[in-house]
Amino acid sequence: MPSAIEDYALIGDCETAALVAKDGSIDWLCVPRFDSPACFAALLGSVENGRWQLAPVAKAHVTRRYLPHSLILETTFRTSGGAVRVIDFMPPRARHPKIFRIVKGDRGSVQMSMDLVIRFDYGLTVPWVTQRSHGLLAIAGPNRIVLNTNVPVRGEGLHSVADFTMRKGQTVSFELTYGNSLDRPAAEGNPGSALRSTKKWWHDWVSYCCYTGPFSDDVERSLIVLKALIYGPTGGIIAAPTTSLPEVPKGSLNWDYRYCWLRDATFTILGFLHAGYRREADAWRQWLLRSVAGSPEQVQVLYGPTGERLLSEWEISWLEGHRKASPVRIGNAASEQLQLDLYGELADVFYQARAASKKDGANFDVEFALLEHLRRVWREPDHGIWEVRGKKRHFTHSKVMTWVAFDRTIRSAEKFKLKAPIDEWRQIRRDIHDDICRRGFNPRQGSFVQSYGSKEIDASLLLLPLVGFLPPNDPRIVGTVRAIEKKLIRKGFVMRYRANDSGVHSSGHEGAFLPCSFWLADYYELTGRQDAALKILKRLLKVQNDVGLLSEEYDVHNGHLLGNFPQALSHVALVNTIINLHTERGPARQRSGANRGKKQFL
Repeated sequence: MPSAIEDYALIGDCETAALVAKDGSIDWLCVPRFDSPACFAALLGSVENGRWQLAPVAKAHVTRRYLPHSLILETTFRTSGGAVRVIDFMPPRARHPKIFRIVKGDRGSVQMSMDLVIRFDYGLTVPWVTQRSHGLLAIAGPNRIVLNTNVPVRGEGLHSVADFTMRKGQTVSFELTYGNSLDRPAAEGNPGSALRSTKKWWHDWVSYCCYTGPFSDDVERSLIVLKALIYGPTGGIIAAPTTSLPEVPKGSLNWDYRYCWLRDATFTILGFLHAGYRREADAWRQWLLRSVAGSPEQVQVLYGPTGERLLSEWEISWLEGHRKASPVRIGNAASEQLQLDLYGELADVFYQARAASKKDGANFDVEFALLEHLRRVWREPDHGIWEVRGKKRHFTHSKVMTWVAFDRTIRSAEKFKLKAPIDEWRQIRRDIHDDICRRGFNPRQGSFVQSYGSKEIDASLLLLPLVGFLPPNDPRIVGTVRAIEKKLIRKGFVMRYRANDSGVHSSGHEGAFLPCSFWLADYYELTGRQDAALKILKRLLKVQNDVGLLSEEYDVHNGHLLGNFPQALSHVALVNTIINLHTERGPARQRSGANRGKKQFL
């Protein structure tokens, strides 16, 4: 059975990533890209679906950490006979993805075991394995993996295994390289040199971080995770490196998150800018421009790492799912949905990027075309922020984001004196605002609601003040937050909605969606309730696993992480909330316009 989600750590080369469990098993690796088929898929099945374990034979006490300022994982195993460290890392990509595993003897004598099970095509295809003098060669169709090591390796029952003893001062190394079987194999690397250069690469990158306030270690760790989730060749940021990790234990809300969502673009770019990473922010903006280029009617909410649009969803029959949570899905049908909020997200990120770069008219023609399309469709129902797989509705959050689209594009045109039908756009902005306040607000409840005509509360309504739709102290916002506090908080964490009543999903007892709790902390900070915001932040930081990683959701009853892991949006939210709390003008104040007075909300 695969490990619990919180028992995994991440290593990566900014083009793909692997998950390493506390027991020394790499249970997930897609090559050569984040969205490629996995060659280790035990995370979603069994050992026979592929894994690479390196661990003591005897029972061991396990501790682990990332080496300072890096994504280099160090796992220490302590047995009754001694102690060893396993250092796992992927060097920044040159041509081929590589994983190095360096074993160092620290004390006494420890009997070690290696079990390598290569299964291409998400755990389905068994390769032909050839033993070599210094490792092995595995081939199936276009896929090839080469293992180089100074330890003798033998075959046993379609596994490649090794046994060796580590004593104090000894070092043993493993290098696994993936490549196309038609190409010349990559040259064998030098593990020590690769470790030194990888350390330097990460240290140089971390040195650009300009945040030095409280919780700076947590900010740094989240920024490193976000960097690892950026597909280097394009700048696209994937939501998570995994697919189908369940939102409900043994449930069916299992989705493929190895793609780039537009929805999180603005807070992501603001987080990078406030932390000092202008290059990453600009690369993300450029990825957005390339991906949405074309007909405005065909803009999608998510794309592949290089902007791919055909992300058809299908199910894998031979994987039973993480701890039998099925189905296992590849692709994501949400790419075919209408989600109006993405137009607001795009307009906002373009506005924020333009304001930061001082480039007046750059790419305004793209924004113009998107807004002209939105003026024709903003009254339509959609699938909403939670990507409902049923009947479309007039979701309040979606409508607010259409208001954001007009508001930010108008601001760009006004500030940089760009040619546009501003008076017409202002009228539409007023119409949308009036429509939301009339149909999305329930006077009897004193709060905004999930969708027009509904009585349900939704945590996405926390974003209304954060995007500047109404001032944080507006009575309608105060009433909405009060309703969220009353109806959606479970053991200090904010749920997305009341699953049994909203009809958004039918699966029931999912975990708390972690970004929602960060949003509530951001709201408290905007209204001067720093102590309440700090209390939420500290509670959320305790949910991180032992190496500082967060998933999408948290099981408030059983204390386990849920959903795809690690989750970019959770780490973006963590960075932004900390910066919001400890700088004069963080991302929430910048996006909401909280310092500009009430005029901007009309």
